[in-house]
Amino acid sequence: MTQYMPTRRQLLTMIGQTAGATAMYQAMSSMGFAATSNYQGPVELAGAKTGRKVVILGAGLAGLTAAYELRKAGYEVKVLEYQNRGGGRSWTINGGDSFTELGGHEVDCKFTSGYLNPGPWRLPIHHYALFDYCKKFNVALQPFIMKNNKAYLHNSQAFEGKPQRIGDVEADVRGYTSELLAKSLRQGALDESVSAEDQEKLLEGLKGWGVLDRNYRYVKSDELGSHRGWDVLPGGGLMPKEVSSSPIAFGPLLNSHLWHQLYAFNEYDHAPALFEPVGGMGKLGDAFTEKTRDLIRFNARVFKIEQGENQVTVHYEDRTGGSDTYSEKADWCICTIPLSILSQLEVDVSDAKKKAIAAVPYASAFKVALEFKRRFWEQDEWIMGGISYTDLPIVQIAYPSYNMFSDGPAVVQAAYDTYTAGKNYTYSFNTLTPQERILAALEFGSQIHPQYKEEFISGTSCAWHRIPWTLGCYGQWTEDLRAQHYDTLCEIDGRIVLAGEHCSHIPAWQEGAILSGLDAIRRLDARENA
Repeated sequence: MTQYMPTRRQLLTMIGQTAGATAMYQAMSSMGFAATSNYQGPVELAGAKTGRKVVILGAGLAGLTAAYELRKAGYEVKVLEYQNRGGGRSWTINGGDSFTELGGHEVDCKFTSGYLNPGPWRLPIHHYALFDYCKKFNVALQPFIMKNNKAYLHNSQAFEGKPQRIGDVEADVRGYTSELLAKSLRQGALDESVSAEDQEKLLEGLKGWGVLDRNYRYVKSDELGSHRGWDVLPGGGLMPKEVSSSPIAFGPLLNSHLWHQLYAFNEYDHAPALFEPVGGMGKLGDAFTEKTRDLIRFNARVFKIEQGENQVTVHYEDRTGGSDTYSEKADWCICTIPLSILSQLEVDVSDAKKKAIAAVPYASAFKVALEFKRRFWEQDEWIMGGISYTDLPIVQIAYPSYNMFSDGPAVVQAAYDTYTAGKNYTYSFNTLTPQERILAALEFGSQIHPQYKEEFISGTSCAWHRIPWTLGCYGQWTEDLRAQHYDTLCEIDGRIVLAGEHCSHIPAWQEGAILSGLDAIRRLDARENA
């Protein structure tokens, strides 16, 4: 076998992609490269003085969390919501649903089975506040499969465009990394970092972890089959003897960059266990809405927020028709309107607050879901849930974690991206019509699953920059923006305080929205009772 030696940077990256941050840090420390949901339970409020009123703008999770808790504490609460439903981006598109995006295109869904979560679609187990409310509101949850070794990693320019199984790539990266580290140890390259005694322990560990042979090589062997898989599976009776699978050659594997795609599975927010509401993420938004429905005025388009020393007045109109305008007066206002919308409204706050509102861009994101006649990914390829990644503009294919092994139609999330590796496919997809987005996902996905076109029934999509009530997906902070504007954005300004995922350190996640809502009402309640 021709020796293929990676650079030190490539080796470090491979370790990090395969083993995660801890192993990456340990390896970097050995080589001299590294130096050495705060949710605490139900909110406790002092409570309202008699007749004190709060108007909340937006019936997403931040606004409805605030409404639910404030009413419990004795406040009079009114929620104004632009849409005809609550839940905000905690939304599920089912068969029969439709909406109009910017540009006038109608997006409809004709699914007979399954759904698309256009916004949030998975719940990390460390999002403690969210799970607390799921339990409180009886939201049924089921496991969400993020990583499945049978799913694919795909580079259209490598291996003649043939996708590779995640488990195969991960096993081979781990094996080759172990072989290279073992070689470095045996050649004395790490003598200054690792003692002789520790070197022996490390070599033994690498041999087992990487499935190396007695010469510390990562090669095909009977033992490798029990870790990487088999070309011929173990059988019974007089069936053929099992045959171990063969590793992908090191050079092509390294140059394919497939191991970069492994990183998504090592992110803290994607670590198991993850969950999803039974029936779609909209069930979570529905549960919050049911607890507060009598407080909400739907179809209310806010166009002006003004405040005086003792009162806030919110001006709005009924967006279903008519020229009448309305006003809602309150002692306090909690505004959860996305900054992409709020920056276009007339808001009576300080100049610094206005600059903060206008400073935060919103991420572009798109999703496409396709319904197929049968679950061919399960039946033909034994992919039970999980996500395949590709360098194609669809970026990823997510297989449903529900109704496995069933017959009949099923829905795949066939494209999703926010921003990937220096490329941003979302703007390209945003320029397409809804039907063009479906056709693009179908065409690209066929390179990974040839069954696509034959099994296709229908599709739907969501391009977040074309959604009129958000004009984007989530607040996209940078370190510089946070240093300049975050505290100002979150501070109470007179009688107005902002909340939402954009007012959190975990933007884009529902946990951030809930925590922001809780933090806002704690500070408001403290100000009220000072």
